[in-house]
Amino acid sequence: MRRRDFLKTTLFGAIFYGYSFRVVAGQKKMHTGRISDDFIRDYLQKMEDFDKPHPGDVYLDGNQLRILQSSLKRLTRLQRIIGYGNFHLLSFDEALKLARNYSRVGRFTKEEIDFLEWIFYRDAAGYGFLGNKPMANLTDCIQKGKVKKIPGTGNYLYKGRPLSLYLKLRKDVGKHLILTSGVRSIMKQTLLFLNKANRSKGNLSLASRSLAPPGFSYHAVGDFDVGQIGYGVANFTERFTRTRVFQKLSRLNYITLRYSKGNFLGVRFEPWHIKVVSSSA
Repeated sequence: MRRRDFLKTTLFGAIFYGYSFRVVAGQKKMHTGRISDDFIRDYLQKMEDFDKPHPGDVYLDGNQLRILQSSLKRLTRLQRIIGYGNFHLLSFDEALKLARNYSRVGRFTKEEIDFLEWIFYRDAAGYGFLGNKPMANLTDCIQKGKVKKIPGTGNYLYKGRPLSLYLKLRKDVGKHLILTSGVRSIMKQTLLFLNKANRSKGNLSLASRSLAPPGFSYHAVGDFDVGQIGYGVANFTERFTRTRVFQKLSRLNYITLRYSKGNFLGVRFEPWHIKVVSSSA
């Protein structure tokens, strides 16, 4: 099979399975059941230039953007109050309760709560994210007894396979490997996603190309990110593939990526994201 035909077949399945024949980053209907070469090219270009706006991207309207910004400010204040580590495990119900109890945060307004619910329950395929959703309910919680804080990182990992895999990586790859992001609750993912959407002027499609929308992140159920000590934010770029940590991970065949190069989930290449949990979870 020629590569172009393979891409068409794979992309067709990724886009249309379970999504009522909607086109990536829009609600346009497909009548022919075929994907053109132009569509393939445009899709791959979006993934290559993931952090730029593209025709067909879906934006919040002015009022929605205003509510996003007020919700984001409140979540940011709450994170400062309870600490970044604690915020990784914070549930929706806990966030509402703590916001009410801290005057420096202030209770969430009805329109903010409605907006957070809308963002969570909206079909992300409508703006281009085609991954599965392991957290089905906004009120789903991280069970604190099932996670362990990793010293020196500020992050948590689930006990069991995620923790044992990370410890094995540290042993076999060496001290230069570090956990850069572990367990993320729905509220932590919400904060990250809203922050990205705000910086992109309400462009939900652009935000979702580099950050899973709330509920869609496998960080909530077991996946984690690794990096090289001292490499900073470059650990979250393709430059990570040049590091000794990545190269050793590759040589040892430890790399199982959630979002590989040229994936058809509407997500950029993430060589730092270690897949632990099956996609059927």
